[in-house]
Amino acid sequence: MENRSSKINAGALVRRERRLPYKLLLPTFLLVLGVVLFPLFANFWISFKPVLLADLRSPELSIREKVLSASETKSDTVRLEYRYRNPSKKYNLTEVKFDDRVPDGASVQEVDPRCKVKVNLVPRVISCELGALEPKARGRVAVTLAFYEPVLARQLLLKTKPEASFQTKNVLTSFEFTLSNYFKLFSSAEFWNVLKITIYYTVFGTAGALLMGLFAAQIMRSVFPGRAIVRGFLLFPYVAPVIAVAFSWVVLFDPFSGVINHLLIEMGEIKQPINFFGQRTVEVELFGHKFNLPLALSMVILFEIWRYFPLSFLFILARMQSIPKDVYEAAEMDGASPLQQFWFLSLPNIVGILAILFLLRFIWTFNKFDDIFLLTGGNAGTRTLTVNVYEQAFAISNLGAGAAVASVVFVILLSVSGIFIYFLPKDHG
Repeated sequence: MENRSSKINAGALVRRERRLPYKLLLPTFLLVLGVVLFPLFANFWISFKPVLLADLRSPELSIREKVLSASETKSDTVRLEYRYRNPSKKYNLTEVKFDDRVPDGASVQEVDPRCKVKVNLVPRVISCELGALEPKARGRVAVTLAFYEPVLARQLLLKTKPEASFQTKNVLTSFEFTLSNYFKLFSSAEFWNVLKITIYYTVFGTAGALLMGLFAAQIMRSVFPGRAIVRGFLLFPYVAPVIAVAFSWVVLFDPFSGVINHLLIEMGEIKQPINFFGQRTVEVELFGHKFNLPLALSMVILFEIWRYFPLSFLFILARMQSIPKDVYEAAEMDGASPLQQFWFLSLPNIVGILAILFLLRFIWTFNKFDDIFLLTGGNAGTRTLTVNVYEQAFAISNLGAGAAVASVVFVILLSVSGIFIYFLPKDHG
């Protein structure tokens, strides 16, 4: 019996220890649920609803009191009107009613059939039930009161304000769904053009930042005087405020007062200023072939590469410095050139970190909004999906369409991430 009881106690202890990690991680799970998953679920929820930005504001019942007449003689009557209105252009108001306090020193003479006086309450209350109100509906409710001091009637009446209550439909919390946002989205040629621009911007921006970071890391592996200072300057684009560096680029490339245009004109390279961030395309001749280069988009990509290559540079340099120096010394003694050392020694050891950086930079660049908005505002062929989300949701006030675009962005990034992680290469280190 003792052995059996000890086994039971041991089993309970084991089960408790197994549950302990879940209990410890529960706050983290709840935090992730609240911060990440709930907004994501809300976005998908809104994307299936024809909701506008104005629909976020709940309809309200407008009630205004107006004193029509007040006699100067005692025991005379005062006519009070409650003018109500449903300001909503889309939603009905149901179970509409309001209450107002009867001022002291007044007696109710006549009351609207929709109203009644609650004499059992102190103070007395006029309660009116209006039923249902259609959009833009308005009306009046009249009440006649008698005052012992008519001179003070207006002051006494305006001291109190009616309290209204009603029920209304909320498009966000209702269980009515539609696919109209997605149908309009995928049937629009504009969406596919924006998607193409986004992929173009993301692929070239990501690849350029990785290649430039790899080049900088390869150079900074060597020891030379002032290396620490140069490394600090290389980090400047990434740590500088985005609004400051974006403004600097806009000023430098300004077609009227920009330094770049002035230098190009002085060097005889161009005859007239170029609007780098405002011109959609420019004709370029390369190896005898002429083609239209997307100028504004290319400039935005260059800014993306310049600003975010330091992150790639730091990761790649850290991985390179972890490779034993003996390997490079042995390769050099065997007559391997610097290119051969990089291709056969460095690259196999950093391919894993390159893959991770490509995935991270792809996701971040695909979601990039602030850089493009500050440089071009999404004009001149630089409108990406994230800019389109902003324009649909806030510029056009079509919140449902904006949420649909955001959902498409999430699905694309989730699919790309899943495929990439499945085939993720690993380095030799």
